[in-house]
Amino acid sequence: MPQIEIYREEWPIRGTFTISRGSRTKSEVFVVELSDGAYLGRGECVPYARYGESLESVQKQIEAQSEAIISGLSRDDLQDALPAGAARNAIDCAMWDIEAKRAGKPVWELAGLPAPKPLTSAFTLSLDTPESMKQAARENASRPLLKLKLAGPDDLSRVEAVRSGAPDAAIIVDANEGWTGEIYTDLAPKLAALGVEMIEQPLPAGEDAVLAEMVRPVPVCADEACHDRASLPGLVGRYDMINIKLDKTGGLTEALALKREAEAMNFKVMVGCMLSTSLSMAPALLAAQGVSVVDLDGPLLLAQDRDHGLLFDGSVVHPAEAALWG
Repeated sequence: MPQIEIYREEWPIRGTFTISRGSRTKSEVFVVELSDGAYLGRGECVPYARYGESLESVQKQIEAQSEAIISGLSRDDLQDALPAGAARNAIDCAMWDIEAKRAGKPVWELAGLPAPKPLTSAFTLSLDTPESMKQAARENASRPLLKLKLAGPDDLSRVEAVRSGAPDAAIIVDANEGWTGEIYTDLAPKLAALGVEMIEQPLPAGEDAVLAEMVRPVPVCADEACHDRASLPGLVGRYDMINIKLDKTGGLTEALALKREAEAMNFKVMVGCMLSTSLSMAPALLAAQGVSVVDLDGPLLLAQDRDHGLLFDGSVVHPAEAALWG
């Protein structure tokens, strides 16, 4: 029978990371470890206040499952025992990890997936003044894909500044629910003219029905509006893409199922991340194989990563070693 340990960790961010909802200087994560005396499996999650989560609430959710896990709770049963969210993600990924180690096979093989390949990830530029974002773009101009955090006022100037600083990079933007319908209507064609290739979550989730009536000159991607498969019917006609994050889906199990169903419904897929270490990125990298946009740059935004972290060659991220996960 497995034993469970829960660790709370803080990882300093490289500088300050700002989006429309505020700024952060550290990432706070939980690590779940499952052990049976011979093998150890790990999973990491990031509680997110936007989804009603806190460090305390997620810890209570994990602890509430401890007895069931020790008694042999299966990964399939876990999907019903906890809702989609950070707590289930950490446990689910730890279960995949220990299953793989017991079987002597990688997670991708257990999941019936092809062997993972290196992927090119977006690199995120934090929300700042146009001048500061232009400088950040210059410093990262060699990266093939830049993701810009936006907020509403001055966003056109921000994108113009980044385009000037990194003329050869592809650009996607993320408003984190910070726009209104009027801002979207004004900015979308102008961003298309600047070569922006995707707009992520322009309007608040729950206030996005108007997108179905609007011209979308740039593909629009659901992030805060998309959590698991139950989200998909409400996104039809409003969005062209969805952003899959394991902290939203509640783990790799649901992430893979969501990806299959979304593709069957003709949504394009992006796989993203919270600000977290390579332990979070490793399972997400499996879900990210073959998708339209990969955004797994979390470790690049931290001051340091954990031991055996993913190898980044510029913006190219390589699959995990077994010493990390999977």
